[in-house]
Amino acid sequence: MGSLFRSESMCLAQLFLQSGTAYECLSALGEKGLVQFRDLNQNVSSFQRKFVGEVKRCEELERILVYLVQEITRADIPLPEGEASPPAPPVKHVLEMQEQLQKLEVELREVTKNKEKLRKNLLELVEYTHMLRVTKTFLKRNVEFEPTYEEFPALESDSLLDYSCMQRLGAKLGFVSGLIQQGKVEAFERMLWRACKGYTIVTYAELDEALEDPETGEVIKWYVFLISFWGEQIGHKVKKICDCYHCHIYPYPNTAEERREIQEGLNTRIQDLYTVLHKTEDYLRQVLCKAAESVCSRVIQVRKMKAIYHMLNMCSFDVTNKCLIAEVWCPEVDLPGLRRALEEGSRESGATIPSFMNTIPTKETPPTLIRTNKFTEGFQNIVDAYGVGSYREVNPALFTIITFPFLFGVMFGDLGHGFVMFLFALLLVLNENHPRLSQSQEILRMFFDGRYILLLMGLFSVYTGLIYNDCFSKSLNLFGSGWNVSAMYSSSHSPEEQRKMVLWNDSTIRHSRTLQLDPNIPGVFRGPYPFGIDPIWNLATNRLTFLNSFKMKMSVILGIFHMTFGVILGIFNHLHFRKKFNIYLVSVPEILFMLCIFGYLIFMIIYKWLAYSAETSREAPSILIEFINMFLFPSSETHGLYPGQAHVQKVLLALTVLAVPVLFLGKPLFLLWLHNGRSCFGVSRSGYTLVRKDSEEEVSLLGSQDIEEGNNRMEEGCREMTCEEFNFGEILMTQAIHSIEYCLGCISNTASYLRLWALSLAHAQLSDVLWAMLMRVGLRVDNTYGVLLLLPVMTFFAVLTVFILLVMEGLSAFLHAIRLHWVEFQNKFYVGAGTKFVPFSFSLLSSKFSKDDSIA
Repeated sequence: MGSLFRSESMCLAQLFLQSGTAYECLSALGEKGLVQFRDLNQNVSSFQRKFVGEVKRCEELERILVYLVQEITRADIPLPEGEASPPAPPVKHVLEMQEQLQKLEVELREVTKNKEKLRKNLLELVEYTHMLRVTKTFLKRNVEFEPTYEEFPALESDSLLDYSCMQRLGAKLGFVSGLIQQGKVEAFERMLWRACKGYTIVTYAELDEALEDPETGEVIKWYVFLISFWGEQIGHKVKKICDCYHCHIYPYPNTAEERREIQEGLNTRIQDLYTVLHKTEDYLRQVLCKAAESVCSRVIQVRKMKAIYHMLNMCSFDVTNKCLIAEVWCPEVDLPGLRRALEEGSRESGATIPSFMNTIPTKETPPTLIRTNKFTEGFQNIVDAYGVGSYREVNPALFTIITFPFLFGVMFGDLGHGFVMFLFALLLVLNENHPRLSQSQEILRMFFDGRYILLLMGLFSVYTGLIYNDCFSKSLNLFGSGWNVSAMYSSSHSPEEQRKMVLWNDSTIRHSRTLQLDPNIPGVFRGPYPFGIDPIWNLATNRLTFLNSFKMKMSVILGIFHMTFGVILGIFNHLHFRKKFNIYLVSVPEILFMLCIFGYLIFMIIYKWLAYSAETSREAPSILIEFINMFLFPSSETHGLYPGQAHVQKVLLALTVLAVPVLFLGKPLFLLWLHNGRSCFGVSRSGYTLVRKDSEEEVSLLGSQDIEEGNNRMEEGCREMTCEEFNFGEILMTQAIHSIEYCLGCISNTASYLRLWALSLAHAQLSDVLWAMLMRVGLRVDNTYGVLLLLPVMTFFAVLTVFILLVMEGLSAFLHAIRLHWVEFQNKFYVGAGTKFVPFSFSLLSSKFSKDDSIA
């Protein structure tokens, strides 16, 4: 948790890896996940690098494993869910693994191919059997004419021109039989009629059961057809049309005896094919079950090996070509672990010369590493979605853990809704180790990843719901109301008090539609409610007016505190980066501008709450009018909130006016003064610098550091910085844009925090409308059917509460809370221009690629 306030200190390390131990050393580094590699071969094509052959070998093994996973999944064989992650295979075992996998692939492909052939033959024989059974009823011929002609004669010398002659010669009649899909029957018949001009007779019959297509494996409905035709040319046309419509054509028997012999032969072959096919499937399943035992570990091993060779391709060789040199970013606290990993890899490879490392100085900006756990990861992701933090700047995620759910609760404040959200998140937290939740679909996965955010959002919503005294739009009377209604009756007061005060009597109660409680009457207001809003306001007609005033002022106070806190956090950045002049010339004027105007507004709000009571409330001036008069300087004297108000406001305005030019010109003029004080300057520092090389501000900053350190020497080769690199106009323009944005943003951002009031009001009103339209109607039914009606009403109320008030309103409040943090809070101190530290870690590879394999 120490690094959550600021990113880890990083250093650039150079690894010297012996050629024989490089693979083992990177395998040890990948298991620990300590470093991020830099590509030292950016100008070299991916196909020209040293280990491209090994990468291709890994891709070939990966292809084989993906094929195995596909076949295992197709056979419904469960893959083992082992949590242990095997190490990367040794180099000497890679060829043996490749040979085993290639042999297994060849065997599987051969067995699968034979199985498909057997299955296709079996389906064709089953179709042939159905075709013989159905076509038996199509053609009834007289037995005495059967010897006089053949059903399939040779038609080489016959002509189609004499139809009457063909009709007299029954020997020219031919048949085509087969099966066609149900959807193609009408088009098939139409095409036969048009192409053959009526020289065919087509007979159809639908099969009772759907059959599997031998080509596609799809189960569809089929029609059996028998086509009678005259002439050889007509026969060729019929066969071509059948091919076009993908009909399954089978030979038609000439005689009944031949039909019977074919049927018996088909039955025998079908039984034999069933036996052979079952044995083939059993053998294939045995092979796949054996392969499934090790396929997951093999997938992980191959992916680790491929990742190692990718990292080795980023390394460069020394002049002797015997040692690989790698450059890595590593957290300073993990340097001992990096040395141990190199020693472990050298020991496993059995090398006599161990690999070693040393740190090197650099001017490049290191990547940003912020260590998180399962609780802080969600809040860090919210910040990173805006932009990864610059190196070593203050991380807003530490404060977002509290401020984000709190601002959400301000907008979503309802005890009942917050408690439901808290229970849902608590259920996810208690079952976070369940495998189905961690591998769920996208929407449920988002809820699961943000379970701790939802938990705090629900908890803070419960807290603000108690403050608002709102539970499903109803108030809870936990401590007893501070207002006493009976004290308003005239009978409880003396005659003298009755003459001075406006009290209630029986006539007032009978004829008045509304009754007003007067806190000035003794005994009516007995003191404030111990915690939150008094429940009597839920019955008042001016409830909305009272809550609007309260929530609007609360939103302004919270917003100004939130923004001021962001400006203060910027001071910690300036102190860390040794830019103390930014504190005096930027941060202090910003704080003065904020507090002299908007801080004074908070003072007036709180002062009015404390200084005026119910008796003097009518004399209290309007805060809005007083705040506007602060800038207008009215000629007539106003009553004011307190004595000497005009003088205080003039002093605050004077400070504001003085802060603006300092904010605009202070920093540029200071940097110009530093620049003119020397023609060339620089500092010799070990390690990296915290600045970018092309920053004009840092050119002057380096000089200021020399002044603070008493270093007045001027060197000729001071990092090759010349006076021409300083651009005063660019610095002035940048600071002017920042100052204008800040001054205008203070106004617009303060108004933006009024969304806390608006969304809180919208949520309360929607909840009230939902209660009035459903629950109030159901509860008012007092007859015998009231209980039966109440159950569906409560169900409908619960469904609408979840989908409208929890999901839709919760999403709206969530997005608005994100906007308040990104725009109003983080832009006061957070740059977010860094690059994320992505370590070389096998843990990321294993989880990622196992998902891909299961999908494949």
